[in-house]
Amino acid sequence: MYAVTDPTTGEVVEIYPTATDAEITAAVDAAHAATAWGRTSSVAERSALLRRLGDLHTEHQAELAASIVREMGKPLQEAEGEIGFCADIYHYYADHAEEFLADEPLDVTSGPGSAVIRRSPVGVLLGIMPWNFPAYQVARFAAPNLAIGNTIVLKHAPQCPATAALLEKLFAEAGFPAGAYVNVYATNEQIADVIADPRVQGVSLTGSERAGAAVAEIAGRHLKKVVLELGGSDPFIVLSTDDLDSVVEAAVAARLDNTGQACNAAKRFVVVEDLYDEFVEKFTARLLAGETGAPLSSVAAAENLGRQVDEAVAQGATLHSEGERRGAYFPAGVLTGLTTEHAVARQELFGPVAMVFPAADEDDALRIANDTPYGLGSYVFTTDPAQAERVADRIEAGMVFVNGVGAEGAELPFGGVKRSGFGRELGRLGIEEFVNKKLIRVVA
Repeated sequence: MYAVTDPTTGEVVEIYPTATDAEITAAVDAAHAATAWGRTSSVAERSALLRRLGDLHTEHQAELAASIVREMGKPLQEAEGEIGFCADIYHYYADHAEEFLADEPLDVTSGPGSAVIRRSPVGVLLGIMPWNFPAYQVARFAAPNLAIGNTIVLKHAPQCPATAALLEKLFAEAGFPAGAYVNVYATNEQIADVIADPRVQGVSLTGSERAGAAVAEIAGRHLKKVVLELGGSDPFIVLSTDDLDSVVEAAVAARLDNTGQACNAAKRFVVVEDLYDEFVEKFTARLLAGETGAPLSSVAAAENLGRQVDEAVAQGATLHSEGERRGAYFPAGVLTGLTTEHAVARQELFGPVAMVFPAADEDDALRIANDTPYGLGSYVFTTDPAQAERVADRIEAGMVFVNGVGAEGAELPFGGVKRSGFGRELGRLGIEEFVNKKLIRVVA
């Protein structure tokens, strides 16, 4: 299962053995044993380890980025940026963990005495991570939970075993004790057993709807909390502008991030009719000129995207594109002539293909934007601040970015609604998901 397949050639260049059942049991044993460290170490001590881990990401940026490029084809500059963001996340929680985990006094109105909420670890957590951001996805799960004192069993995507091994090595080098962070090359069947283990207290998954539903079903049977970050088909709404060229530049950046393979990338572009024709002309030209030339993560990913695009064209959409599909390479393209009745309008296109929809006005734009099973992120471009506030309030999504893209940060919560999942990562909210918020009431 676990193999490095170079997406530029399709060649399998390295194979990692899948874990035995005994190795999976040993991993959970080690994580459970390390919960003693989580309960007895101070927040300051754990924060120091996170700071060192962030520093190590910076020191090993080139090695980590090269591994990511080899495994899933990300452009090198973007892979380097991903590692930089990881360092920011580890440093953010190192800086703020003591503040976030401090006792919270409560105003007692029901009688004498005092009360506080004390935040403490819950124990072993299972993380199931995807291939599209092999280091960043781990950072946003691991950083807040290690700050709390939880311990982690981490199953990475089967196509990222080398990066998974490098990351585990950095956690050990940073000084985390054995068992605090354990990487496992597990099968889906073995992961089902890990979720069922009574020592495992929660599960965080970033991935597909199908994977999220399967994990949530197993976790529900065993009364385990889950955080799910699933798919997205984020709308990019253009209502007014005094600089269409800059809006187009933002739109291209929002679609081509990670060669279009990001859950929160803009995928559906909803443009008011008086700007639609000019936007489509400029956007198409810039998107086709701006594609990175990088492959998708695999031949299978390119084939799946091809099936979706071909189906849309068969249903009457028009594809504006240049170049030819070959292997894992998929040329950038723009689909027009779409309505929300097209099947593809309700799907996630994971690659450098954009869908553009005309909207009669603000209300129609919101109708189109919200007519989706997903609700992860969204983008709104307008020159009217009152309109921006109005539209942001009415968008059915976990995140709204107004007049800008690429504005994520370690301090900003990340997550969605509807079929995009539930729970939040990053920011203060990210440290609140897997924590015992214990009430301590002193009466006398």
